[in-house]
This record gives sequence, structure tokens and C-alpha cells, in this order.
Amino acid sequence: MKPLLPPVTVNGTTIDPGRIAAEAQNHPAPKGKPGHAWRAAARALALRELLLQEARARGIAPCPTELAPGQWETDDEAAIRALLEQAIRPEPADDAALAAYYDAHPDQFRAPSLYEAAHILFAATPGDAGARDQAHTNAEAVLAEITAQPRRFAELAAHHSACSSKTAGGLLGQLSSGDTVPEFEAALATMEEGALSLVETRYGIHIIRLDGRARGEVLPLDAVRPRLREAHEKAGWAKASRDYVEALIAGAEITGVSFTDGGNREESRRDGAA
Repeated sequence: MKPLLPPVTVNGTTIDPGRIAAEAQNHPAPKGKPGHAWRAAARALALRELLLQEARARGIAPCPTELAPGQWETDDEAAIRALLEQAIRPEPADDAALAAYYDAHPDQFRAPSLYEAAHILFAATPGDAGARDQAHTNAEAVLAEITAQPRRFAELAAHHSACSSKTAGGLLGQLSSGDTVPEFEAALATMEEGALSLVETRYGIHIIRLDGRARGEVLPLDAVRPRLREAHEKAGWAKASRDYVEALIAGAEITGVSFTDGGNREESRRDGAA
């Protein structure tokens, strides 16, 4: 028999078990861990209750805003938003720190690289395992022919490729970031000029030949400063909000669910024994 789940309370206020059960539908559970979704839901609702209690203690009156045409915040959502806006004060971006980060991570601020490439596509949808296997077999056979006779690439592209580029010998022209699917672009970024590679994407199996690369230059600090500042502010807000919530939890009396790693491990042991 499974043990009864303990009541979840926040500073003496009990969270309705029915609300936890309903909220659990929004938290997928790993296979063999039936209590995972319940605990995630209980933590979410306990934290929500704790924030609402703090908003009431500060005398915050909810003022819902329109999130989208005809879609408004609930009073609880508005109260929690107002509380966080009032309570959280992240550290402002420091120009010296931004410049130091820029100097330490130049590759993050390069203009997009340009590539000259050609390919032969053996089409197969991701969900068709048989077609993917056959496409792999065909691609490997053609790759062997090209490796032995590189000048036959255009001929073999015209004969085998499922891409319209077959009429141009598989040539794709000049490519930059975003021109191809991420899997294809990632392969180009790691290939050496003149190299051939067998690459799998959502469209099938490709034989890719990288004919040339022009690596993007590092953009000047002034050009990327707004992006750097925005990223710093987002990270600062996330840290400040996490610290604020952790402080609220530490000062609250919460029963029935744990927010600590040790408590989570104990709950996992109970889950496995249930």
C-alpha cells in the first residue's frame, strides 16, 4: 500500500490536494517516478502561496495588465509580478565588467562566417527508420565513389541528389548563418576546406563538400555593447530573483514538500518505495 501523501502547508496555510493533483498535469514525470510530478506541482504551488503571502504582507494591491489582446493577468499573477518588481534589485551592468567579458570571449561576438559548399542529398524523413538506413547506405556508396574520383562530384550530384541544387552540380552558393538547418550549419563550422563529410539532418543524409570559408571578424565592443548589457541584466535579474526566493523559503515554515537537494533525495527514495 502506498503511504498517504503528507499535507503541504506554507506558514500554516494548507495547499488543497486537489489543486496539487491538477497542477501535476503540467509537470511530466520520468518513467518509474510517479511522485515526481506531484512533488514538482507541490513545490510550484507552495512557492506561489509564499509569494502571495509576502505580497499581502507588503500591502500590494493587484493591478492586472493585458498580456495579449483580450488576455489579462489574474489577480494572483499581478500581485506576484508587482512583488518581484518591488523586491528585486539586480546589480546594474558595469561597463568595465562588460568590456572584460568581451575581451575574454571574442568568438561570441564574431560576424557570421561565410561558406562556399556543395552537397548531395539522399532524402529520408526522421520517422522512417528504413528509409534513413537505406539513405545512409546509398550515401556511403556514393561518398566512396567521390573519394576515389573527386571530379565526379557534380555528375553524381546530378544523378543522385534529391535537392534542386543537383542541376548546378550540388553547388549551394554562398551560405551564412541561418541559411541552412542547424545540423548542416554545425557541420560546415567544423569541416576543413576541401573536406567531404557525411551529415544527417531532418531532411535526410547529405554528402557535404566545403569549398571555402571566410571566418567572420570580431565585432567592435561598441557594436555589441547593447547585447552584452541586455544579457548581463537578464542574468542579474535571474540571480537576484533566485536569491530572493531562496531567502523567503529559508524564513518560511513549509511542510509536506522540500526545496532542498537533501529533501529531494529523500522524496526520491520514498518515490521508489511507493
